[in-house]
Amino acid sequence: MKATQFLISTLKEAPADAEVVSHQLMMRAGMIRKLGAGIYNYMPMGLRVIRKVEAIVREEMNRAGAVELTMPVVQPAELWQETGRFEKMGPELLRIQDRHGRDFIVQPTSEEVITDIARQELRSYKQLPKNLYQIQTKFRDERRPRFGLMRGREFIMKDAYSFDRDQVSAKASYQVMAQAYRRIFDRFGLRYRAVAADSGAIGGDLSEEFQVIASTGEDAIVYCPNSDYAANMEKAEALPPQGPRPAPAEALVRTPTPGKSTCADVAALLGVPLERTVKSLVLATDEIGENGDVVRSQVWLLLLRGDHDMNEIKVSKVPGLNVGFRFATVAEIEDHFGCKPGYLGPIGLKKPVRIVADREVAVMADWICGGNEVDVHLTGVNWGRDLPEPELVADLRNVLAGDRSPDGAGELAIERGIEVGHVFYLGTKYSKAMNATFLGEDGKPAFFEMGCYGIGVTRLPAAAIEQNHDERGIIWPDAIAPFTVVVCPIGMDRSADVKAAAETLYGDLLAAGVDVILDDRGERPGAMFADWELIGVPHRVTIGDKNLKDGLVEYQHRRDAAATKVAVADILAHLKGRMAV
Repeated sequence: MKATQFLISTLKEAPADAEVVSHQLMMRAGMIRKLGAGIYNYMPMGLRVIRKVEAIVREEMNRAGAVELTMPVVQPAELWQETGRFEKMGPELLRIQDRHGRDFIVQPTSEEVITDIARQELRSYKQLPKNLYQIQTKFRDERRPRFGLMRGREFIMKDAYSFDRDQVSAKASYQVMAQAYRRIFDRFGLRYRAVAADSGAIGGDLSEEFQVIASTGEDAIVYCPNSDYAANMEKAEALPPQGPRPAPAEALVRTPTPGKSTCADVAALLGVPLERTVKSLVLATDEIGENGDVVRSQVWLLLLRGDHDMNEIKVSKVPGLNVGFRFATVAEIEDHFGCKPGYLGPIGLKKPVRIVADREVAVMADWICGGNEVDVHLTGVNWGRDLPEPELVADLRNVLAGDRSPDGAGELAIERGIEVGHVFYLGTKYSKAMNATFLGEDGKPAFFEMGCYGIGVTRLPAAAIEQNHDERGIIWPDAIAPFTVVVCPIGMDRSADVKAAAETLYGDLLAAGVDVILDDRGERPGAMFADWELIGVPHRVTIGDKNLKDGLVEYQHRRDAAATKVAVADILAHLKGRMAV
């Protein structure tokens, strides 16, 4: 490709609404252009990156035995009504009607359609296993689209769905996909982690997120530097403290804490570490009657150490809270505690509540909590002496850096990541909802065991940029760069020798199968270099009259601080060597 044939549309400044680096640089490099809120044109430079991502994904999916198909972007609502998601999914699901008033949706994902295909096409266990995938446009009506392609409304995604005869086979299919994803992300040339993720209502442990490591990432990734342990924050287990609970050493004292309603303020007032305090979080569960009304509510008190944060996913697994919970109302709190929030605790309740203590709190002694009276806290609180042992003890909190790793290999560390892929065992959630069955070996109908596997195709370039950039622009890994090599002739329009050398090298690179662009625009060197550094092409060869007279050209990798002079006769081999690194 020659630059004069291509569309290069770089900008000196990013639009004011571009908040993160990837959004700013993709706009400045002419890779995307905003059409509407969360909706972008993929310009030629950006589309080349997307197509390279798709090619790697497609190659590895095919290699893993998956079969490609395409499902419609617009889907009939009837299928989504079968699973209940038409009503449950909320405003992120874009609902539309045709001219006849029939309901349709613009797909955010395709579990319903693929399950419909399976129940029509896969009739016998002899046709299993099957893994069907597509690379297709999706739409989620985000309340607040932001960060460019990181959280847009329209996006391209690879979604795959496996169908198996039983759980053993389904878990084998899952592992095939988990390994295929590792090959895919290895080929992208990005630093990433595969982290254990929560499986939600499905249960089980077969769920992994693939996170590109970036300081700007929205997700916290927990890992052990000494082992392969990695999990997202929702999944990471906080181990119980080692050793028995200390014996009480302090008396229970009602202590004035005027105006101090937070654990941090109370700890500062009393001159004690925040770790000595216990925070009270009040939840409620509702029992729903046949007519949909709340017939009874149960109030719960969760106790966490003052410096710890509640993990809602973990709380949702506590027996009794796993039916769904909400935060209690102020009226419910005052009715049970006789006090407004800020001074709550488990001693001296007006009405009984169910108490759940975090593992850490369950082995604390001489702790501090609210006294259920404004401007009062209790110090020297001890289990067994001042209040009964906790009814339930559970892991309720987010882990912290320095906590013990669940695999016993050392301490945990935390870094930021951007989720770009997810593999997930679904079980029979959709097959049962849609009565999707096949005839088993015993001649009886059985529900498909399913898995789903997604990669954010258009999100991945943005994640790559968040990980790979500097003050001059993008630094693409070779595998997904819009062009691998750019040839930059200086004064090509004025020097026949420069033009001839540039054309020859360009032709040799094309013949060698290298994805190369020749910048024949006649730009000044500074402007030309600035464009390609912004765009992020990893390998640059500069050809000028002065060096040519000595039989030399200049090579510079996008990460190199300075150019290297290379003999004209050796430049092709030099490039191949650098591209292989």
